Amino acid sequence: MSNQKTGSGSYEQVFAQQQEYIAKRASGYREQALKIYPWICGRCRREFTHRNLSELTVHHVDHNHGNNPSDGSNWELLCLYCHDEEHTKFENFVRYGSTEDTEIKTSTYNPFADLKERMQQKK
Repeated sequence: MSNQKTGSGSYEQVFAQQQEYIAKRASGYREQALKIYPWICGRCRREFTHRNLSELTVHHVDHNHGNNPSDGSNWELLCLYCHDEEHTKFENFVRYGSTEDTEIKTSTYNPFADLKERMQQKK
């Protein structure tokens, strides 16, 4: 190979930087998660291939991006849409608190409970 110069150094330097980047990225949590888990969204069950793998994201279950255990226990593979929805739910929880306190209970009133008796009274 020739020792041609590029804008950022020789070919060998660029190649070495690229290999370092690939090795560093391969040790990252995304690559680890993609090796551990099947390429399926954990929510909508959409399946992914190499062609659309960029649309599959790693969600941190506890929302702490620094918590990356090698067993993957804090990771969940989610598609872009489900990942966005998960973060929206978390932001709403942080902003508005738990929804359990404000949950509207199902009505127990039945307007037709005594309909038969009413109909008999009119006769």
